[in-house]
Amino acid sequence: MQLYGSFSISYYCRLFGKSRQAWYEQKAQPAMHMRDALVVRLVTEIREQLPYCGVDKLYHMLKEDFTAHGIKLGRDGLYRLMGSYGMLIRHRRRKPYCTMSNHHYRKYPNLIREKVINNPGVLWVSDITYIRQASGFSYLSIVTDAYSRKIVGYKLHPTLHSEGAIDALLMAAKDLKRTSGLIHHSDRGIQYCCNEYVRVIDYLHIQLSMTESGDPYENAIAERINGILKYEHGLKETFPSFEKAKSAVDDAVTKYNSIRIHDSCGRLTPIMAHERNGTLKKYWRKKNYKTSNKENKPVVVP
Repeated sequence: MQLYGSFSISYYCRLFGKSRQAWYEQKAQPAMHMRDALVVRLVTEIREQLPYCGVDKLYHMLKEDFTAHGIKLGRDGLYRLMGSYGMLIRHRRRKPYCTMSNHHYRKYPNLIREKVINNPGVLWVSDITYIRQASGFSYLSIVTDAYSRKIVGYKLHPTLHSEGAIDALLMAAKDLKRTSGLIHHSDRGIQYCCNEYVRVIDYLHIQLSMTESGDPYENAIAERINGILKYEHGLKETFPSFEKAKSAVDDAVTKYNSIRIHDSCGRLTPIMAHERNGTLKKYWRKKNYKTSNKENKPVVVP
Protein backbone atom coordinates (compact mmCIF):
# COMPACT_ATOMS: atom_id res chain seq x y z
CA MET A 1 0.00 0.00 0.00
CA GLN A 2 1.44 3.34 -1.07
CA LEU A 3 0.97 6.58 0.79
CA TYR A 4 0.27 9.80 -1.08
CA GLY A 5 0.82 13.25 0.44
CA SER A 6 1.75 14.32 3.91
CA PHE A 7 -1.85 13.95 5.10
CA SER A 8 -1.91 10.24 4.24
CA ILE A 9 1.41 9.67 5.99
CA SER A 10 0.19 11.41 9.14
CA TYR A 11 -3.09 9.48 9.04
CA TYR A 12 -1.48 6.08 8.82
CA CYS A 13 1.17 6.98 11.42
CA ARG A 14 -1.60 7.87 13.89
CA LEU A 15 -3.48 4.72 12.93
CA PHE A 16 -0.53 2.51 13.91
CA GLY A 17 0.57 4.64 16.87
CA LYS A 18 3.80 5.90 15.25
CA SER A 19 5.18 9.38 14.61
CA ARG A 20 6.01 10.78 11.18
CA GLN A 21 9.66 11.07 12.27
CA ALA A 22 9.76 7.36 13.08
CA TRP A 23 8.32 6.57 9.64
CA TYR A 24 10.96 8.65 7.84
CA GLU A 25 13.76 7.18 9.97
CA GLN A 26 12.61 3.65 9.20
CA LYS A 27 12.45 4.48 5.51
CA ALA A 28 16.02 5.83 5.57
CA GLN A 29 17.50 2.89 7.52
CA PRO A 30 18.60 0.74 4.53
CA ALA A 31 20.51 3.66 2.98
CA MET A 32 22.05 4.52 6.36
CA HIS A 33 23.22 0.93 6.85
CA MET A 34 24.86 0.96 3.42
CA ARG A 35 26.54 4.29 4.17
CA ASP A 36 27.83 3.07 7.54
CA ALA A 37 29.17 -0.16 6.02
CA LEU A 38 31.05 1.81 3.35
CA VAL A 39 32.52 4.25 5.89
CA VAL A 40 33.64 1.37 8.12
CA ARG A 41 35.32 -0.30 5.14
CA LEU A 42 37.15 2.93 4.20
CA VAL A 43 38.30 3.43 7.79
CA THR A 44 39.42 -0.20 8.01
CA GLU A 45 41.54 0.17 4.87
CA ILE A 46 43.45 3.07 6.46
CA ARG A 47 43.66 1.34 9.84
CA GLU A 48 45.37 -1.63 8.17
CA GLN A 49 48.34 0.69 7.57
CA LEU A 50 47.82 3.08 10.50
CA PRO A 51 46.04 1.01 13.16
CA TYR A 52 45.93 3.82 15.74
CA CYS A 53 44.97 6.70 13.43
CA GLY A 54 42.53 9.04 15.22
CA VAL A 55 39.18 10.39 14.06
CA ASP A 56 40.41 13.88 13.07
CA LYS A 57 43.09 12.47 10.78
CA LEU A 58 40.72 9.86 9.35
CA TYR A 59 38.10 12.49 8.58
CA HIS A 60 40.56 14.65 6.67
CA MET A 61 42.04 11.67 4.80
CA LEU A 62 38.57 10.39 3.81
CA LYS A 63 36.98 13.69 2.72
CA GLU A 64 37.54 13.03 -0.97
CA ASP A 65 36.21 9.47 -0.68
CA PHE A 66 33.09 10.74 1.08
CA THR A 67 32.49 13.26 -1.71
CA ALA A 68 33.07 10.66 -4.43
CA HIS A 69 30.51 8.31 -2.84
CA GLY A 70 28.00 11.06 -2.03
CA ILE A 71 28.41 10.52 1.72
CA LYS A 72 27.35 13.47 3.87
CA LEU A 73 29.12 12.92 7.16
CA GLY A 74 30.88 15.44 9.39
CA ARG A 75 33.70 14.85 11.82
CA ASP A 76 31.35 14.52 14.79
CA GLY A 77 29.18 12.10 12.83
CA LEU A 78 32.25 10.01 12.00
CA TYR A 79 33.21 10.03 15.68
CA ARG A 80 29.75 8.79 16.71
CA LEU A 81 29.69 6.15 13.98
CA MET A 82 33.12 4.80 14.97
CA GLY A 83 32.07 4.82 18.60
CA SER A 84 28.98 2.75 17.80
CA TYR A 85 31.20 0.17 16.08
CA GLY A 86 33.80 0.16 18.89
CA MET A 87 36.49 1.62 16.65
CA LEU A 88 37.67 4.51 18.84
CA ILE A 89 41.25 4.37 20.14
CA ARG A 90 41.81 4.21 23.88
CA HIS A 91 45.24 5.48 24.98
CA ARG A 92 47.05 4.63 28.14
CA ARG A 93 48.33 7.64 30.09
CA ARG A 94 51.48 6.05 31.46
CA LYS A 95 54.68 7.64 30.19
CA PRO A 96 58.29 6.42 30.27
CA TYR A 97 61.19 8.44 31.71
CA CYS A 98 64.61 7.87 30.13
CA THR A 99 66.41 11.10 31.08
CA MET A 100 69.36 11.04 33.47
CA SER A 101 70.28 14.71 33.95
CA ASN A 102 72.12 14.41 37.27
CA HIS A 103 75.65 14.35 35.86
CA HIS A 104 78.81 16.47 35.78
CA TYR A 105 78.86 17.22 32.05
CA ARG A 106 78.18 20.69 30.71
CA LYS A 107 74.54 21.58 30.17
CA TYR A 108 73.76 23.98 27.31
CA PRO A 109 71.24 26.87 27.29
CA ASN A 110 67.91 26.81 25.49
CA LEU A 111 68.41 28.54 22.11
CA ILE A 112 64.95 28.02 20.66
CA ARG A 113 62.67 30.13 22.84
CA GLU A 114 60.30 32.08 20.58
CA LYS A 115 62.26 30.84 17.56
CA VAL A 116 60.23 30.75 14.33
CA ILE A 117 61.00 27.82 12.03
CA ASN A 118 60.04 28.41 8.40
CA ASN A 119 62.31 25.92 6.64
CA PRO A 120 63.54 22.35 7.06
CA GLY A 121 67.08 21.80 8.27
CA VAL A 122 66.99 24.69 10.78
CA LEU A 123 66.11 22.82 13.99
CA TRP A 124 66.43 19.17 14.97
CA VAL A 125 64.82 17.91 18.17
CA SER A 126 66.00 14.71 19.84
CA ASP A 127 64.70 12.39 22.51
CA ILE A 128 64.92 8.81 23.73
CA THR A 129 62.01 6.51 24.59
CA TYR A 130 61.86 2.91 25.68
CA ILE A 131 60.53 -0.08 23.75
CA ARG A 132 59.24 -2.97 25.82
CA GLN A 133 60.48 -6.51 25.13
CA ALA A 134 59.72 -9.84 26.76
CA SER A 135 63.23 -9.88 28.23
CA GLY A 136 63.35 -6.23 29.31
CA PHE A 137 63.71 -2.96 27.40
CA SER A 138 65.54 -1.46 24.45
CA TYR A 139 65.85 2.28 23.81
CA LEU A 140 64.89 4.25 20.71
CA SER A 141 66.81 7.45 19.95
CA ILE A 142 65.04 9.79 17.52
CA VAL A 143 66.11 12.95 15.68
CA THR A 144 63.23 14.89 14.12
CA ASP A 145 63.19 17.94 11.87
CA ALA A 146 61.05 20.47 13.75
CA TYR A 147 59.70 22.13 10.59
CA SER A 148 58.48 19.06 8.69
CA ARG A 149 58.16 16.63 11.64
CA LYS A 150 60.15 14.16 9.54
CA ILE A 151 62.22 11.64 11.49
CA VAL A 152 65.63 12.17 9.90
CA GLY A 153 67.55 9.83 12.19
CA TYR A 154 66.74 6.98 14.58
CA LYS A 155 68.40 4.03 16.27
CA LEU A 156 67.13 1.22 18.51
CA HIS A 157 69.84 0.26 21.00
CA PRO A 158 69.88 -2.41 23.73
CA THR A 159 71.05 0.07 26.39
CA LEU A 160 70.82 3.75 27.34
CA HIS A 161 74.49 4.30 26.48
CA SER A 162 75.32 7.16 24.12
CA GLU A 163 76.03 4.87 21.12
CA GLY A 164 72.34 4.76 20.18
CA ALA A 165 71.92 8.53 20.28
CA ILE A 166 75.15 9.04 18.30
CA ASP A 167 74.08 6.56 15.59
CA ALA A 168 70.73 8.38 15.25
CA LEU A 169 72.58 11.70 14.94
CA LEU A 170 74.93 10.33 12.26
CA MET A 171 71.95 9.01 10.32
CA ALA A 172 70.33 12.46 10.52
CA ALA A 173 73.60 14.04 9.33
CA LYS A 174 73.07 12.33 5.96
CA ASP A 175 69.84 14.28 5.44
CA LEU A 176 70.08 16.76 2.58
CA LYS A 177 67.85 19.42 4.16
CA ARG A 178 70.38 21.13 6.43
CA THR A 179 71.41 24.74 6.95
CA SER A 180 74.64 26.28 8.20
CA GLY A 181 72.88 27.50 11.35
CA LEU A 182 71.35 24.16 12.30
CA ILE A 183 70.38 23.80 15.99
CA HIS A 184 70.12 20.48 17.82
CA HIS A 185 67.68 20.66 20.77
CA SER A 186 67.22 17.99 23.44
CA ASP A 187 66.76 17.46 27.15
CA ARG A 188 69.76 17.46 29.51
CA GLY A 189 70.18 13.70 29.48
CA ILE A 190 73.69 12.35 29.87
CA GLN A 191 73.57 10.86 26.36
CA TYR A 192 73.40 14.37 24.84
CA CYS A 193 75.85 16.05 27.20
CA CYS A 194 78.63 13.45 27.22
CA ASN A 195 81.97 14.12 25.52
CA GLU A 196 81.38 11.61 22.72
CA TYR A 197 78.09 13.18 21.61
CA VAL A 198 79.37 16.76 21.86
CA ARG A 199 82.41 15.87 19.74
CA VAL A 200 80.15 14.63 16.94
CA ILE A 201 78.00 17.76 17.24
CA ASP A 202 81.09 19.95 16.95
CA TYR A 203 82.38 17.96 13.98
CA LEU A 204 79.07 18.48 12.17
CA HIS A 205 79.10 22.24 12.99
CA ILE A 206 75.74 22.10 14.78
CA GLN A 207 74.72 24.30 17.71
CA LEU A 208 73.60 22.57 20.90
CA SER A 209 70.45 23.67 22.69
CA MET A 210 68.86 22.04 25.75
CA THR A 211 65.87 22.32 28.02
CA GLU A 212 66.50 24.30 31.20
CA SER A 213 63.66 23.68 33.64
CA GLY A 214 63.13 19.97 33.10
CA ASP A 215 59.64 20.73 31.77
CA PRO A 216 58.72 18.32 28.90
CA TYR A 217 57.00 21.20 27.06
CA GLU A 218 60.44 22.68 26.39
CA ASN A 219 60.94 19.72 24.04
CA ALA A 220 57.29 19.26 23.10
CA ILE A 221 57.78 18.20 19.47
CA ALA A 222 60.11 15.35 20.39
CA GLU A 223 57.76 14.22 23.17
CA ARG A 224 54.85 14.31 20.72
CA ILE A 225 56.71 12.15 18.18
CA ASN A 226 57.38 9.55 20.87
CA GLY A 227 53.67 9.39 21.65
CA ILE A 228 52.65 9.09 18.01
CA LEU A 229 55.05 6.20 17.37
CA LYS A 230 53.91 4.39 20.49
CA TYR A 231 50.16 4.90 20.40
CA GLU A 232 49.46 5.26 16.68
CA HIS A 233 52.11 2.97 15.20
CA GLY A 234 52.11 0.10 17.65
CA LEU A 235 55.43 0.63 19.46
CA LYS A 236 53.74 0.48 22.88
CA GLU A 237 53.40 -3.29 22.46
CA THR A 238 55.67 -5.86 24.11
CA PHE A 239 57.90 -7.50 21.50
CA PRO A 240 59.27 -11.05 21.84
CA SER A 241 62.85 -10.08 20.90
CA PHE A 242 65.13 -7.18 20.02
CA GLU A 243 65.02 -8.19 16.34
CA LYS A 244 61.20 -8.08 16.30
CA ALA A 245 61.26 -4.70 18.04
CA LYS A 246 63.76 -3.33 15.51
CA SER A 247 61.62 -4.53 12.60
CA ALA A 248 58.56 -2.87 14.16
CA VAL A 249 60.50 0.40 14.63
CA ASP A 250 61.63 0.41 10.99
CA ASP A 251 58.05 -0.16 9.82
CA ALA A 252 56.64 2.48 12.18
CA VAL A 253 59.10 5.17 11.09
CA THR A 254 58.49 4.44 7.40
CA LYS A 255 54.71 4.72 7.80
CA TYR A 256 55.01 7.76 10.06
CA ASN A 257 57.16 9.64 7.54
CA SER A 258 55.29 8.64 4.39
CA ILE A 259 51.61 8.14 5.34
CA ARG A 260 50.63 10.02 8.50
CA ILE A 261 49.50 13.62 8.00
CA HIS A 262 50.21 16.36 10.57
CA ASP A 263 47.89 19.19 11.63
CA SER A 264 51.05 21.18 12.43
CA CYS A 265 52.36 20.90 8.86
CA GLY A 266 49.46 21.87 6.66
CA ARG A 267 48.04 18.34 6.89
CA LEU A 268 50.95 17.05 4.84
CA THR A 269 53.00 13.95 5.51
CA PRO A 270 56.49 14.64 6.94
CA ILE A 271 58.14 13.64 3.66
CA MET A 272 55.92 16.08 1.74
CA ALA A 273 56.44 18.87 4.26
CA HIS A 274 60.21 18.32 4.15
CA GLU A 275 60.20 19.51 0.54
CA ARG A 276 58.40 22.77 1.37
CA ASN A 277 59.58 26.18 2.51
CA GLY A 278 57.80 29.01 4.26
CA THR A 279 55.05 28.97 6.86
CA LEU A 280 52.94 25.81 6.92
CA LYS A 281 49.30 26.21 7.93
CA LYS A 282 48.43 24.85 11.37
CA TYR A 283 45.08 23.22 12.03
CA TRP A 284 45.14 23.39 15.82
CA ARG A 285 44.77 26.05 18.47
CA LYS A 286 47.61 27.00 20.76
CA LYS A 287 47.09 26.08 24.39
CA ASN A 288 48.78 27.43 27.50
CA TYR A 289 50.03 24.95 30.05
CA LYS A 290 51.28 25.92 33.50
CA THR A 291 54.58 24.53 34.69
CA SER A 292 55.13 23.17 38.17
CA ASN A 293 57.70 25.84 39.12
CA LYS A 294 57.07 28.44 41.81
CA GLU A 295 56.46 31.28 39.37
CA ASN A 296 53.78 29.17 37.63
CA LYS A 297 54.53 30.74 34.24
CA PRO A 298 52.54 29.53 31.21
CA VAL A 299 54.39 27.61 28.52
CA VAL A 300 53.01 27.53 24.97
CA VAL A 301 53.28 24.12 23.32
CA PRO A 302 54.65 24.45 19.77
